[in-house]
Amino acid sequence: MEKKISQEAAKKIQELQLFEQTVQNILLQRQAFIFELNETNLALEELKASDKEIYRIIGQIMFKSSKEEIEKDLKSKKEILELKNKNLEKQESGLKERISKLREEIIGKIGG
Repeated sequence: MEKKISQEAAKKIQELQLFEQTVQNILLQRQAFIFELNETNLALEELKASDKEIYRIIGQIMFKSSKEEIEKDLKSKKEILELKNKNLEKQESGLKERISKLREEIIGKIGG
């Protein structure tokens, strides 16, 4: 009986480690999205303050573009980044709950 409990506890510990790694990956993705979101917000602010010609770099070529077109693209990009970040937040929250429950189960198996 004791051996079975140890195997179950070991399996739960492995599962816990997997969830913790997944949370770390999600945190890294969120950091990248937040950085890109901040850059997009800064670009929007600069765009509003600018009354000069606006250019866009696509690949290795720079094109003249309208302020309205770039603003529309930046706002769209911002919305997408916010949605992705919100989705990752939900995933992170769900995983953290699962991690908490697993820790309790492991403590119960090891301590009990």
